Amino acid sequence: MTVTYDDGLRDQVRAQLAGHDRRALTDPTKRHAAVAVVLVDSELGEDRVDPANVDDWIDGRLMPEEGLDGRMIDVSGGAAFLLCRRTSRLSSHPAQWALPGGRLDPGEDAVDAALRELDEEVGVTLGHSSVLGLLDDYPTRSGYVITPVVIWGGGRLDLRPAPDEVVAVYRVGLHQLQRDDSPRFITIAESPRPVVQIPLGNDLIHAPTGAVLLQLRWLCLEGRHDPVHELEQPVFAWK
Repeated sequence: MTVTYDDGLRDQVRAQLAGHDRRALTDPTKRHAAVAVVLVDSELGEDRVDPANVDDWIDGRLMPEEGLDGRMIDVSGGAAFLLCRRTSRLSSHPAQWALPGGRLDPGEDAVDAALRELDEEVGVTLGHSSVLGLLDDYPTRSGYVITPVVIWGGGRLDLRPAPDEVVAVYRVGLHQLQRDDSPRFITIAESPRPVVQIPLGNDLIHAPTGAVLLQLRWLCLEGRHDPVHELEQPVFAWK
């Protein structure tokens, strides 16, 4: 069942965020970044906006397990969030799934940075009045503290991904976060912490993006206040 995109959902998400005791992390050894968790409307079958050939992006990539081919298909419908597939040409975390976002510029706070990156990466300009609240900070192995900013898109939005940064941007229905096989947790030899995996389409989304999406589900859809900042990333995302 898809989630209806309406004022009731907007008010629910805003109230859950306002009533949450947010975990803000301060670590002078890490840089500060923000990501935009943009809630939009979508139609069934309206999965992606592609400025480049996704087959080229998938070619030669090591798939996480048998039966998964890396494609984000059959994921749209109803209330959704925007998910980007980063270009393989980027120097940082190339060819990975990500929410629109990046490091804070001098003088910016997390909200400013998230709104700016949303404009730069997917061509969507929204104001501060669209912000519903903040999820918990997530510390990454690559040296950042990420603040997720939840934003109400107000409709489907006209997406114009920047080809230098984004291979494709997808409208992923919120109902996909509540699949029976999600979330998954695995162990790795390199860390005592569980690695979180969020199955979406024909791929797996890992932390930090996977941790943010899990809290989006738990807090904003289900009213759960479980922490996610200690969930581990796979080793390939540590650099």
